Amino acid sequence: MHFIKIVTTVLPNLTFEESLETSKVYSVMGLMPRSQGLIKARPFRAPHHTVSDAGLIGGGQTPKPGEVSLAHNGVLFLDEMPEFKKNVLEVLRQPMESGTVTISRASSTVTYPASFILVGAMNPCPCGFFGDTKRECTCSYREMRRYRARISGPLMDRIDIHIDVPSVPFKDLAGVGQGQSSADIRQRVMAAREIEEKRLHKTKIHTNAMMNSRQIRRFCQIDEKSNALLEMAMDKFGLSARALSRILKISRTIADLTGSEDIEQAHIAEAIQYRSLDRKLIV
Repeated sequence: MHFIKIVTTVLPNLTFEESLETSKVYSVMGLMPRSQGLIKARPFRAPHHTVSDAGLIGGGQTPKPGEVSLAHNGVLFLDEMPEFKKNVLEVLRQPMESGTVTISRASSTVTYPASFILVGAMNPCPCGFFGDTKRECTCSYREMRRYRARISGPLMDRIDIHIDVPSVPFKDLAGVGQGQSSADIRQRVMAAREIEEKRLHKTKIHTNAMMNSRQIRRFCQIDEKSNALLEMAMDKFGLSARALSRILKISRTIADLTGSEDIEQAHIAEAIQYRSLDRKLIV
């Protein structure tokens, strides 16, 4: 959990408008800290897998915000995603697409903001050792298929990046070597955000993740070699149209992080590698 919370430390500070929006949600729930007038740090929410759909999305007789709204402008972390009830996970699809949650009751309809970064974690299989070089996986193909099927294709399509995280050797855990600091990474993120804001200043959005189909065609143009690589990946992995849009937006962000004005073939190739769960399960 501690390592996941570090995600918020590499994100830009809340703008005044974002701080105000987030504070309104917390005020409705009576969760505003007494020592400050506004929420100044990006929220981090990590509900347990036993949470109900109303607890996650919001609801009740008098509609109140759920975890997705409490994570507005911050991070929503779902550990052991397949352990969440399927109907609970499915309610994430609307806010992930629109950035808002609408709760309807007989007497009223309420809309709460819910623009968050979803970070989910899951084992590669029920026993947790599929792909491990030192421990043998004891799961059958059917058990692995059933386990992964707990997260639906439409929901998986809405997740931009899928990556495998191998076990870390003891020498690396116990070593004194240090990687990049959060401060250094944050500077790179802020530089990329500045590039995005300049590019999108004439639109109503300010990040690559918010681009619609028309904006993707305009700002994510690629050359013939990159297009051929993308076409080959689409055919080989059977990627959906939504996955294609995700790859192009991630490629645009990778290019921004490297300071490249154009999306290059290497950026496309890297973005394709971030769709590991779209590939067929091979045991």
